[in-house]
Amino acid sequence: MKAEIVTVGTEILTGQILNTNAQFLSEKMAEIGVDIYFQTAVGDNKDRLLEVLAIASKRSDLVILCGGLGPTEDDLTKQTLASFLGRDLIFDKEARDKLDRFFASRPQGSRTTNNERQAQLIEGSRPIQNITGLAVGGLVESGGVSYVVLPGPPSELIPMVNQQLLPMLTATQTRLYSRVLRFFGIGESQLVTVLANFISEQTDPTIAPYAKIGEVTLRLSTKALGLIEANQKLDKLEKAILDTPTMDSIPLRQFFYGYGEDNSLSREVVQLLKQKKKKLTAAESLTAGLFQSTLANYAGISEFFSGGFVTYSMLEKSRMLNIPLSDLQANGVVSHYTAREMAEKARLLTESDIGISLTGVAGPDSLEGHEAGTVFIGISTEEKTDSIQIAIGGRTRSDIRYIATLHAFNLVRKTLLKS
Repeated sequence: MKAEIVTVGTEILTGQILNTNAQFLSEKMAEIGVDIYFQTAVGDNKDRLLEVLAIASKRSDLVILCGGLGPTEDDLTKQTLASFLGRDLIFDKEARDKLDRFFASRPQGSRTTNNERQAQLIEGSRPIQNITGLAVGGLVESGGVSYVVLPGPPSELIPMVNQQLLPMLTATQTRLYSRVLRFFGIGESQLVTVLANFISEQTDPTIAPYAKIGEVTLRLSTKALGLIEANQKLDKLEKAILDTPTMDSIPLRQFFYGYGEDNSLSREVVQLLKQKKKKLTAAESLTAGLFQSTLANYAGISEFFSGGFVTYSMLEKSRMLNIPLSDLQANGVVSHYTAREMAEKARLLTESDIGISLTGVAGPDSLEGHEAGTVFIGISTEEKTDSIQIAIGGRTRSDIRYIATLHAFNLVRKTLLKS
């Protein structure tokens, strides 16, 4: 089904209000598998609205008009659509009764003849009752096109759409189902290049990549009559994607870490800590507590994280973590040695199962001959203490610290999966 949204109101065109109704309606239509092809904003002018309707009727199966259902002279959406369709306006009994009850509770003389317009429907319409307001909406079909009229105030439009319009449209309509795959350690450009054939040949399901700082997501979407059918289609595409090798012949599944729009590496780590019943600690230098403050966002984390260290200077690394100062001076704070010592000493001092450490150069200046973005991350367990070096190039100081933290969470995640 091809659809479009027509928002009516001069105040939208003059910038007095934001067109939030179009955004809301687009999201809701996408959820039920209705494709919005066009959005139009038009002022409170009958001739211009007639022009818009003439165009919309030729290119869309569903036209949703919102705004212009009020009692004033410039509220002319229903009147104009009725004229366009060659139909009369009639009164809806339920809406008129509500209007009577409303004005019965108001001072005498507050009701005007214009108020009657709010209870009118285009002949042949299915009414969409206004739960929070007075202007009734409606759905009417003509010439193979369905037209919906809705009031402009979001407080009225939103419940009408959620409670009445969507059930009307979904009786025999396929819905849109989506699944978000999250990747870390591969850039958007490489991911898109690797999946070029999938993307260029996509029909249903579809693939949409989104880049965020330090990670990439893929939204897989399909239209189906139910969840079982949707999952079958999405499972097949997901497997094909994850089995695809990168340019380095590494399957994409090695960069995949989880599902969901609101998921994150830190959330995955917290869930694994709970599943594995492991205790984690951290010693941070360049990230200055960012790793630990991220952990603190999760309720109940104190069961798995009792505390850690922020050792920004060389002296504090020595004093707080019991690392010989002479060894730090000999190896430098930006080194594999220091990263491993920080992770191991933090683990031992807190009697944790895993110790993670971050040390490096946040920038903008270099340090100990290392460029900004050079980061060493240590990881220590009872079985082994190790470290990795990463280079985060072309980023701001805050981005370097944030991406370094993502790498640390990913290293902890991989370690927990092996335990």
